[in-house]
Amino acid sequence: MDGNPDPLRTAKDVRETFKRMAMNDEETCALTAGGHTVGKCHGNGNAEDLSDAPEGGELEDQGFGWNNHKSRGIGANTVTSGLEGAWTTNPTQWDNGYFHLLLNYDWELKKSPAGAWQWEPINIKEEDMPVDAEDPSIRRNPIMTDADMAMKMDPEYRKISEKFYNNPEYFADVFARAWFKLTHRDLGPKSRYLGPDVPSEDLLWQDPIPTVDYTLSDSEISELKAKILATNLTVAELIATAWDSARTFRGSDNRGGANGGRIRLAPQKDWEGNEPARLQKVLNVLEGIQSGLAKKISLADLIVLGGTAAVEKAAKDGGVQITLPFTPGRGDATAEQTDIEGFEPLEPVHDAFRNYLKHDFKSKPEELMLDKAQLMGLTAAEMTVLLGGMRTLGVNYGGSKHGVFTDRVGTLSNDFFVHLVDMGYQWKPTGKNSYEIVERNTGNVRFTATRVDLVFGSSKPPEHCLLQRLF
Repeated sequence: MDGNPDPLRTAKDVRETFKRMAMNDEETCALTAGGHTVGKCHGNGNAEDLSDAPEGGELEDQGFGWNNHKSRGIGANTVTSGLEGAWTTNPTQWDNGYFHLLLNYDWELKKSPAGAWQWEPINIKEEDMPVDAEDPSIRRNPIMTDADMAMKMDPEYRKISEKFYNNPEYFADVFARAWFKLTHRDLGPKSRYLGPDVPSEDLLWQDPIPTVDYTLSDSEISELKAKILATNLTVAELIATAWDSARTFRGSDNRGGANGGRIRLAPQKDWEGNEPARLQKVLNVLEGIQSGLAKKISLADLIVLGGTAAVEKAAKDGGVQITLPFTPGRGDATAEQTDIEGFEPLEPVHDAFRNYLKHDFKSKPEELMLDKAQLMGLTAAEMTVLLGGMRTLGVNYGGSKHGVFTDRVGTLSNDFFVHLVDMGYQWKPTGKNSYEIVERNTGNVRFTATRVDLVFGSSKPPEHCLLQRLF
């Protein structure tokens, strides 16, 4: 822990790190122990003799970093992490030796040859010592890191370690499943898997979604749009709900998004950014339409279709007749198919498109906007037109007027951009993340805005004028 051994504090960081990967304590312990059942650490030398990291190495290093040009630097003399030694008696085979050593011996702090802190056993039996990396006639002390000692000293990890030690088959199964999860989670839904080795079992972390067997004709789609628009729901309510349903999508691992309709389930239905009261109002109306249909249509499809119909209406109100493409086929996931804790990292704690910030973050709002847009897979042009369009549609969080540069709220128009670049206005800061648009000739306040609104017209590096760059 910052160079100072502290297994209990390390346990806290390990737990947090693996939680971000949606791993529970049992999976974390299995991955730690399983990963350390084979292999060794390398720190048998002077770390100061190593060359730069790969990106800082000389041309002749050809991408290999931390080379040792002063001594042999390989085999038993390798220095990488700085710790030196194997974790188990037989570091080239899968067994339960990790827990045997960890739990049956007392451990003390020592320094590796490279000067790193590591834990070594007290009075270890010779037969429990791993052999030297090159000379099998020599036996060496095994080692443990602070993370390993956390598996022994943290009360919860200790219980799991003892369970694994007493049941090696269970440990192997948990490790195999956790490893599969670790290496496949970024593939997204199981439907994206290819090849003959795809497991038949549906796993909760894969965010399973029931398949649907219906199709919709153009006339059926038009009829559904008419039904939705005939309700008491506003354009803003329909678009906000469709957007909130879709904005959880992450291109990094293909999680989230509108498919599954999980916005109607915990935890999403209770997220502050989804405005639970407004969300439930929309869901109730759409469920009413759904229950009256002769053909069973998923709520996930109805949510997206509602947003589509609302955008078309907003465009029509602005004098433009358009028909947006709509592809049905989304399923409705159940609560049993939803990992509540696993979805917590997808909560939108910032969303520039709806001018929403849950907290006062260290990063600037415009930086968070770029991060969100990249995660959703949006291009710069798509990010710009979506934000400007949504401002005029009036879908800001909580009905905020920041950035709503129009007198025709609810009508899809380019008013946001027209007023943003109008030289008849000047901008005056009123707080850390708030501004007023003031008429130059009268001094009257015309609109209010936030940083994510003004950034599109800024010439301040590194933003430069996004409008000029894009258009």
